[in-house]
Amino acid sequence: MERSFNSVTRPISAQLLFLLITSFLIWPCTEAAAVSAAEELLKGFEATPNPSIPFFQPLLNDSSSKFSFGFLRVNSTQLALAVLHVPSSEPLWLANPTTLSRWSDRTKVFFNGSLVISDPRTRMFWSTETQGDKLVLLNNSNLQIQKGLDNSNNVNVPTVLWQSFDFPTNTLVETQNFTSTMTLLSSNGLYSMRLGNDFIGLYAKFDSGYDQIYWKHKALQAKAQIIEGNGPIHVQVDPDGWLGMYQNGTTPVDIESFNSFQRSLDGLLMVRLEPDGNLKAYYWSGSSWVLDYVAIRGTCDLPSPCGSYGLCTPGSGCSCLDNSTELSSGECSSSGPYSNDMCSDPKTQKNDIKVLRRGGVEVPFKEWMRYETTPSLEECENACGNNCSCYGAVYNNASGFCYILDYPIQTLLGTGDDSKVGYFKIKEGANKKKINSGLGVGVGLLGGAVLCLIGAVGFGSYKIWRNKKRVNRMLEEETGGVMSGPYKDLGSASFRSIEMCSGGHR
Repeated sequence: MERSFNSVTRPISAQLLFLLITSFLIWPCTEAAAVSAAEELLKGFEATPNPSIPFFQPLLNDSSSKFSFGFLRVNSTQLALAVLHVPSSEPLWLANPTTLSRWSDRTKVFFNGSLVISDPRTRMFWSTETQGDKLVLLNNSNLQIQKGLDNSNNVNVPTVLWQSFDFPTNTLVETQNFTSTMTLLSSNGLYSMRLGNDFIGLYAKFDSGYDQIYWKHKALQAKAQIIEGNGPIHVQVDPDGWLGMYQNGTTPVDIESFNSFQRSLDGLLMVRLEPDGNLKAYYWSGSSWVLDYVAIRGTCDLPSPCGSYGLCTPGSGCSCLDNSTELSSGECSSSGPYSNDMCSDPKTQKNDIKVLRRGGVEVPFKEWMRYETTPSLEECENACGNNCSCYGAVYNNASGFCYILDYPIQTLLGTGDDSKVGYFKIKEGANKKKINSGLGVGVGLLGGAVLCLIGAVGFGSYKIWRNKKRVNRMLEEETGGVMSGPYKDLGSASFRSIEMCSGGHR
């Protein structure tokens, strides 16, 4: 599968990113093991991870053996319950993805009417809280807990008490409904997809207590209208190569077509919210995942392609807002700690806020940004400077729009228009803390080295004293006299020094 742009993110769970990256390496193991898995799990089923299995331990297959449910090994020592696409070993769904259990024989998965995973050591516990009869995996990758038969309307079908399709993680597959009560979450936890009254929205969590929308697709309502009061909209991935938006009935209120639109495909079609915040669609060609749709086409239009305090210029790539800093390891070194208080401390009168000004910059996704109209750049800066929850502002001299950044500074857009000026606050506490802590460590190491040196000198003095004492004893035996010398009181001090030095290595 084609991967997302080389954007910079702060992973909430590096474990889940590792899960997705390594999944392509495991298909021989999963494909071979999937043959022996059951096609339904009844009450009384119980399983523990097998320590000899390196990647995936299947517990349940669909009837076509294209999908498998089981233990997925993460970072060698952790475990996730997952539904995989067997030919590619791509995870399509995870149970409780934010909390992983250990790959240990004390971790148990059992079905007692509920699907339960329990790890007593970490006290991790997850349950579907149902009273079903069996657990099955359907041919569309939907994991279901079923009970009895529903005889209403003369149709003998099982009653579905719970299904994985109602709790998506970062992926939607064809025929899966995505409703207004659901959230699609990227594997690093930074980005989400949700539905509004008449639109699909992508949101970024920038550590500021609320989500910032950065992409919005509104229903065109060409074939059907959204009627207020007739219920919320829902979205479905259509096997014919499009993402349909519906309210009621089968006529879509909007169609977002893919490259494979109205083409006959034999492989699975899926939509995924990637770690860089982009929404993409892929189809399985039989040997690989083929990119079929990209919601955000420009790298600089992504929510944070160059990281915090970065500058993305179309055609030039990433740099830093502060010209005196360089982009290293994907981050600009001027970025400080995130804080909800971007003002100086009134108690200590200590000003730890540095102000950075930069011309030729613009806010990303400005059509969704909050702004005020001010007559001058100075008033725009004051509006942010006097607001302790404001991290920065960007002023457009032509329109008078003052865009207020209520979240930690991410990537800004570089333009050739110097009339667009940015004002950014930087909290300097982190850099000072690093310096102070480094200084403390340095002083500690220096002190330890001095103590060791004193001990070494003392020990050397003790050896000289001991040798001289032995010589004196020999002389005493020969002459009967007693010799005095400068080494009389050094022995105890040297031993104390050696004890202090060696104590630091225990």
